[in-house]
Amino acid sequence: MDITVTAGEPADSKLVARVTIPADEVKKAVAATYKEIAGRYNFPGFRKGRAPRPVIDSAVGKEAVMADATNELLSKAEPFIINELGVVPVGELDFGEDLQPVVDKQEYEVEVTVTLIPTAELSSYDPVDIQMPPAEATDAEVASQLNLLMSYQARFEDGDENTQVADGDFVNVDIEDIENASELAGEGRMLPTGSGMLPQALEEALVGMKPGDEKEVEYEGADGSQIKMKVKVNDVKVKTVPELTDEYVSDVFGFDNIDALKEALKKEIQQDKDQNLPALKEDRAVAALEKRLELETVPEDYVKQINGEITRSFLQDLQASGQTVDSFLKARRVTMDQLLADLQAQAVEHARQSIALDALARHLNVEATQEDVRAEFENVYDEKHLDKALKEFTESGQMPAVRETVKRTKALQWLLDNAQVTEVDEVAEKNDSAE
Repeated sequence: MDITVTAGEPADSKLVARVTIPADEVKKAVAATYKEIAGRYNFPGFRKGRAPRPVIDSAVGKEAVMADATNELLSKAEPFIINELGVVPVGELDFGEDLQPVVDKQEYEVEVTVTLIPTAELSSYDPVDIQMPPAEATDAEVASQLNLLMSYQARFEDGDENTQVADGDFVNVDIEDIENASELAGEGRMLPTGSGMLPQALEEALVGMKPGDEKEVEYEGADGSQIKMKVKVNDVKVKTVPELTDEYVSDVFGFDNIDALKEALKKEIQQDKDQNLPALKEDRAVAALEKRLELETVPEDYVKQINGEITRSFLQDLQASGQTVDSFLKARRVTMDQLLADLQAQAVEHARQSIALDALARHLNVEATQEDVRAEFENVYDEKHLDKALKEFTESGQMPAVRETVKRTKALQWLLDNAQVTEVDEVAEKNDSAE
């Protein structure tokens, strides 16, 4: 499509451009609109698709036809406008509320406003400092994994009237709803402490209580509401872990002794590290970069767009795993409002990180060459479909987004290559802190 786009200077994440569309393109759009209407309706005295323009104008109204032709023309022009501007729009292009209709066989001019991804600066462009677990499996990590494995073999025995609730026990409780606690309220409820499934305030309140004890618990919910309940402990089932011996390891796990089990756990931990540490380094480096972003609030339009992308990905993952939203909420013991709040928080974080990477890319003068773009497609498409994919992305106006991805990837690689890493055995550190 042969169009002319003249852009002004961006201001407040907005770009205004003047678009000129030749008369020939207008003529094609008008002709296509008349043809589509003629085939859509039955006009008396004419075969379907054969009604002449005067008949259509009389029945439908020429203004309505021209309005449809204008919408069709601009819809077809949008990817060309995006390509000409070389930007990634946030949301739809805005052609204004007082959009004038085309006139058949005449050149058409229109002003378009494009909302852009916001730009901001970083407080520093120096390499980031991050903390990472050691690349090799540590003794503390092996011991932690062994403790977890043994916890699966635990038994729960009835306590007596003097048994205090300890982390890991099961507790039979009555919970009275005082304020906004209906989801937890009930009699004879069995609650697992130390599982991470209960609100932290409730976990902390239960530890140390004995059968017959009562206590009021109050805390702030994820949505900001005040939650208040009355808790009474009926009885305690104490978690008892079997003694770890060579004989037990042989009988239950099939290893010759404790050392052989530890060695197997060490190999498993090492495999997990080899697979997951690169992603962890990326997450921590980008998070550290985002903290330098000099931007108080991310524009709502951009957050909304990111939220839509995250939500679609979440729903696709649920469907692929055979879950429904309801089953997910029940398994996680969260409400729909809490899920939506979490998705919104993720969107804000992702938006800020993207803007921070864009700022770094600009500082580094990163470019996305044709070779870079082609290489990006070669990672996804085979040689047979490569050129077709490149053509489709260009014609649909998605190529600026691809170039943006290339720039962010280059900036991210610089960030990872230059990050100042301090190795810390985080499991050992956590254990020391707990002790």
